Amino acid sequence: MKLNNLTPAAGSTHTRRRLGRGTGSGLGGTSTRGHKGAKARSGYKRKIGFEGGQMPLQRRVPKGGFKNINHKEYVPVNLSTLQSLAEKSNLTKISLVDLKAAGLVRNKDLVKILGTGELKAKLEVEANAFSKTAEEAIKAVGGNTTII
Repeated sequence: MKLNNLTPAAGSTHTRRRLGRGTGSGLGGTSTRGHKGAKARSGYKRKIGFEGGQMPLQRRVPKGGFKNINHKEYVPVNLSTLQSLAEKSNLTKISLVDLKAAGLVRNKDLVKILGTGELKAKLEVEANAFSKTAEEAIKAVGGNTTII
């Protein structure tokens, strides 16, 4: 085998169809576009969702739902996460600054403390919101909650 006799595998390559190059080519005349009509013309572009004049699906189906402008999106942080953070950094007070430094939340995030997990350390916790179970668990250990 040499470089001058290398060929692709049989059937792996195809020759491109050269349209509109005269009737002798077999692909002249209408160039496989049929006779007249929009699709035969140059520059034809079908609109997205066009169904041949029938009422399109996106116009047949009614609009639904709404966007509540007063909705607040909270980033959840569990008690187990607070416990591990307190053990790792020897903290007695956890604020949003500590959570940001640990990489748990971003700058403008609202934080809600949730009650999943077990809390052993007595902590003072500052957050934007607390679930009832989280607040009870923090106070049961002797800690304190502060809503910012």
